[in-house]
Parts: sequence; C-alpha cells; structure tokens
Amino acid sequence: MGSQEVSNVDWQGKHVTVAGLGVSGIPAARALHERGALVTVVNDGDDERSRAQAAELEALGITVRLGDGDTLPGSTELVVTAPGWKPGKPLFTAAAEAGVPVWGDVELAWRLRGQDGREPAPWLAVTGTNGKTTTVRMLASILEAAGLRTAAVGNIGVSLLDSVLGDETYDVLAVELSSYQLHWAPSLRAHSGAVLNLAPDHLDWHGSMAGYAADKGRIYEGNRVACVYNAQDAATEDLVREADVEEGCRAIGFTLGTPGPSQLGVVDGILVDRAFVADRQKQAQELAETSDVNPPAPHNIANALAAAALARAFGVPPKAVRDGLRAFRPDAHRIEHVADVSGVTYIDDSKATNTHAAEASLASYDPIVWIAGGLAKGATFDELVTGAAKRLKGVVLMGADRALIREALARHAPEVPVVDLDRTDTGAMSAAVREAARLAGPGDTVLLAPACASMDMFVNYNKRGEAFADAVRELADESA
Repeated sequence: MGSQEVSNVDWQGKHVTVAGLGVSGIPAARALHERGALVTVVNDGDDERSRAQAAELEALGITVRLGDGDTLPGSTELVVTAPGWKPGKPLFTAAAEAGVPVWGDVELAWRLRGQDGREPAPWLAVTGTNGKTTTVRMLASILEAAGLRTAAVGNIGVSLLDSVLGDETYDVLAVELSSYQLHWAPSLRAHSGAVLNLAPDHLDWHGSMAGYAADKGRIYEGNRVACVYNAQDAATEDLVREADVEEGCRAIGFTLGTPGPSQLGVVDGILVDRAFVADRQKQAQELAETSDVNPPAPHNIANALAAAALARAFGVPPKAVRDGLRAFRPDAHRIEHVADVSGVTYIDDSKATNTHAAEASLASYDPIVWIAGGLAKGATFDELVTGAAKRLKGVVLMGADRALIREALARHAPEVPVVDLDRTDTGAMSAAVREAARLAGPGDTVLLAPACASMDMFVNYNKRGEAFADAVRELADESA
C-alpha cells in the first residue's frame, strides 16, 4: 500500500477479535464497532477494572470475554491486538493456523486514516531503544515552530487511533513507535522514519536480538523521503540497507561529530545540516547551537539531530529547527536538574530504566555519585560499569537486583566505594540520597540513573523520580 493510499476495508458485518482491554484495545473496539464490525474483545484479566471497562463496551453492543485471552473465537476474520501481547501466545498461533491476519493498533490506525474523506496526514516516525519520546516531542516542537498543525502521538501515550479518527486535522504527525507496535504493523509506510539506536531490550518478547532489530527496522519499510540512522550506531545503518524503500528515498545519518555529505552533525558547538542543502559536498547549513538543546547532554543532542533530520526531510526551514528546540521542555525524570545542595548537583534520570539509557546518562557527568538498582529485566552490567568506572566517585545501590550491579562494580571498579541499601520501605530513597550526599563533595553530581525498572519498589519510574526529588528537596531545606 502506498504511503498516501487509503485502505478501504468494508467493515460491515466483519467478525473482528480485539485482544486486550486498555489504552489501545478500547479505542480499537469502539472504532470498529462504529464502522459496523461485529467485535469480540478477549482479555486475560478478570479484575474489577476489567469488568468496569467490559460493562461500558457491552452497553454499546460489543461482546467481551474476560479471563480467557488465549482462545480464538470461531468466527474471527481479523485479530487486532494490544502491542504488548507476545507473538507466541496461543491466540496468535490459532490465528496463524486459521489464516486469520493479526494487526496491532498502529496497523489499524494506518488502515483507517483518510476513510472519512480527509487527506491523511503523513507520518514522521521514530523508534529506538532509548530517546524515542524526547525525540518525538522535539520533532513536534520543531514542526509547530514551522507553523504546521501537528501532534506527538503513538507510544508516547497518545492514541494513534484517536489522532487519526478525531476531529482535529493535521498537516503531519510525529509518531513514536515501539518495537511491539512495529511488529504488528506490516503495511505501515511512513513519509520518513528514524531508528535512534539499538541495544538489547525486550529480548524475552522478541526472542532474540535479531528479532528485536528486525522489528525496529520495519519503520524504514516503504519510506518515501528519508531513512534517518545513527552514524555512530552501525546496526541502525544496517537496517536502512536492508529496507525496501520507495524510489528516491535517501539514507540520512546523524552524528555528534563533524557530518559528512547526507548527514547532520556538530561543528564547534553548532548543529549543522549537510543533507538537505543544494550542494552536499561543499555546503553546510547552520540549524542551531548545542546550547539551544535542553539539556545539552550528548545523547540529547543526538535526539535533537534526529528530530531535525526528520523535520528537514519534511521541508522545515532552518529557523524552525532552532526555534523548536529552544521552545522544547523535556519531560520530568529525564536527566532533570533537581537542585544544587552544598555545591553538589542532583540529577533525576529515573527514566533510565535500562543499561543503554543509563550509559548515556553516566556519560554526561563527571565525577558522579551514582544511585542505581531495581529490576534488571535480564540485563548484565559489566559493560556499563567498565565504561563509567573512571567517572564514579561512589555508588549507592538499592532494589531487588542490586547485587548484579555490585558484582560488576567489584570486577571492574573495585576502588569505588559502594553503599548497599538492603531495604524496600518508603524511606529507602531518602536513605539513598543521604548516603549519596555523604559520598559527594562540591563539584560532584549525584545521579539517579537506575539502569533498571522500578516496579520492585515503585509503581513506575515517575514515582521513583518523585521520591528522589522529594528527598533532595528535604536535604536542601535542611542545608538552607
């Protein structure tokens, strides 16, 4: 299906099974029901929240089956799944055996766009192990600075279905896509796409690093204008080479170094473009200064370059790149400055829930007292510790899998003092901050970059970050 071609499925009387209630399942069920499909929602859970959601859908005439997400209803002609459901689930095995296609919510949104007669907005799509949300929000800010009607949507937490089917009309959409969403979106064809980086993550879901990378690479399939890759991450360029794109689509690299032709990069603190200029061999267009990026940490500058590349691929002028980056404000708990107390800087990067994100965070400061730990999700920490060892002045460990980090520190940074906090109560973060303050001196940075998920002790990474910030502010009040 071409990039702007609209799918014209006749939904009337079509038997569709929607797998999973929640952020994607409920909008999908409603949208399909409104178009005349006969919808059955299946869900693994049968708790109070699920029953309340089911009651709302059943009131519309939608069938809901709770507590059994594995059995395929006999009349099913299509399955629309929540992105997180694993491909090996019996429901999907049964669908494959019956020749029933499986789409994700992104695929459904792609197929439904433009069916109301409006010209569908092109998608500028972003994926990667880390930095997706920041990059998509930067991109939206740049597009807005160019006077375009846009929104940051998708995995960022804004339903693509609602964006495609809502009353708002857009010139272009900035779309964050996870590897899960891409796995279930076979016909997606973006205007331009970017893979920011690749590091092992979600391997239990994808089965292997190769499977994970292949799903990330789907973002390039059918791109019309630009496939944006990280010139300092060869795996992302490999995915571009393997992609089947439209004639004339270009490979555009971004780098923190001096850019070559068809790249964006950095020269003497200036973000420059050697891709979208008349003479790529001899010309470079200044876009912004590194100080226009908030915060100007190396990995965030890389995010800004990727956002700029996608915006430039859409024809945005240089001034809008600068203005959009200046206007951008990062989300909470992403390398967020909390306070300076007694000459020590406290940084909240609770969003660093894996080793790749923590590596980028640790590379941004020196010297560091590092607060880390939580749920490792199968990760190993030797490479992370080896790379950061020279920057570490001290480490405070907490959480269920802290021993894995402690052992890596013993192997690769034995001289660095380590405090091992064996507690999971509500006061644990406050204790961690106080231990970090004891290890830190003027000019140091205390950095919460856990390299682990938060659910062993906190509802999510936001709550973990809030606990850190509260503890730091308490410290500041005492020092005032």
